[in-house]
Amino acid sequence: MSDATTTKATGGLLGWVDARFPLTKMWNEHIAEYYAPKNFNFWYYFGSLALIVLVNQLLTGIWLTMNYNPSAEGAFASVEYIMRDVEWGWLIRYMHSTGASAFFVVVYLHMFRALMYGSYQKPRELIWIFGMMIYLLLMAEAFMGYLLPWGQMSFWGAQVIISLFGAIPGVGEQLALWIRGDYNISGVTLNRFFALHVVALPLALVGLVVFHILALHEVGSNNPDGVDIKKNKDSSGKPKDGIPFHPYYTVKDTFGLGVFLIFFAAVVFFAPEMGGLFLEPPNFEPANPLQTPEHIAPVWYFTAFYSILRAVPDKFGGVVLMGLAIFMLFLLPWIDRGKVRSIRYRGLGHKVALGLFAAAFVFLSYLGLKAPSDIIVGFTVTLWAQIWTVVYFGFFVFLYVYTAFGFERTKPVPERVTD
Repeated sequence: MSDATTTKATGGLLGWVDARFPLTKMWNEHIAEYYAPKNFNFWYYFGSLALIVLVNQLLTGIWLTMNYNPSAEGAFASVEYIMRDVEWGWLIRYMHSTGASAFFVVVYLHMFRALMYGSYQKPRELIWIFGMMIYLLLMAEAFMGYLLPWGQMSFWGAQVIISLFGAIPGVGEQLALWIRGDYNISGVTLNRFFALHVVALPLALVGLVVFHILALHEVGSNNPDGVDIKKNKDSSGKPKDGIPFHPYYTVKDTFGLGVFLIFFAAVVFFAPEMGGLFLEPPNFEPANPLQTPEHIAPVWYFTAFYSILRAVPDKFGGVVLMGLAIFMLFLLPWIDRGKVRSIRYRGLGHKVALGLFAAAFVFLSYLGLKAPSDIIVGFTVTLWAQIWTVVYFGFFVFLYVYTAFGFERTKPVPERVTD
């Protein structure tokens, strides 16, 4: 039998590919025959949207690097060249800068959904850990990329953040020197940040996203009821409360993508700077090591942790507390000893605590944009930051005590998911 006849007998081109690569098998296992709970709601859009924004960042980033000059002498001018002279360069740059903020918006909402429905609890601890590692890498990726325009806020923001590492006793100065690659932020720093931003970190980020999805599909998706659908199967072994991801959720996510793109396009075309939140005015001036901006603040998606840093008078103490604010999220699967996953059936104390935690993060983010000496409702920004920092960490303490010592009074959880 000829090669052509063999290929035709096994399913044409697809059969030829499947004989050499498990394309159909992967499609079936992770899309067509992956059974997801039938009661996904609005909050479940943000996982797929995060994946879409990641693709946007990778594609627009590749196009930007084609005209970007990663040197202290040429970086700012090359960004201006992209904006003014490269055909559609302004659109690609705004898609990338808006995409960075959009990435954090959808990731924060995705994380909040996990907090609401207990998606970090057993057996999904590893999914949460991978997700938090993605979040850490995303912060590093955003920080590295923030320096690349080589504007005033890029330069001085990086100066402040890198100097924080110098507060670590013993190894701080050497660590800061290693990150900069020089005794001051220079073209060497810019070049290594460029290499990390466009090569190393994206590769690691994509790898972790794959691990995150594989871990999710191994144990199954959580749902608003927090009920494992694998416990109730029909005679064919399929979950009674599950539906194939494709076509049901691919169609639903396509609708969510359409709505998201409306808002995304509105920002890109009408408010790409978002009043200075996405692109700060000082960053439209070339970096000047001799002139410090009046008020240095990180981009909005870092400001909650920046507020926690400033809430502590001691620099090293602030760095420790800022790191602890992220580390505590990693420990959440073991801090929460609750027997119920979903907020629908958890005690009132948990609902109030989660609401205060979300409010603390929002207010800390707002306070991080302000100067420490500013007065808000009779109190300084620093005092407000200290109050909300206590609320932020109080959530973890309360959650452990509330659940580990049996104070939580929960509602009965249904055997099957509810519509």
